[in-house]
Amino acid sequence: MIAAANDAIYANGAACGRRYSVRCTGETNAGVPHPCKGTSVVVNIVDHCAGCRATLDLSQEAFAAIADLDAGRIKIDYTQV
Repeated sequence: MIAAANDAIYANGAACGRRYSVRCTGETNAGVPHPCKGTSVVVNIVDHCAGCRATLDLSQEAFAAIADLDAGRIKIDYTQV
């Protein structure tokens, strides 16, 4: 399970290899009103998401583990592990 991090988290590459536990906390749009699956996933930061408004850009596999893929974007909580 992998993810890319925004500028603040990525910290000029310092975040590469760090692992974060990520949990869906809610929707960001009306398209999928209850996208969360109630699970969490641990992702490894492998890339920089330059210009991302999001904090973490999860791989499709990681996103699908915690939320409905049709949601596209979700609110998350994350902690470094």
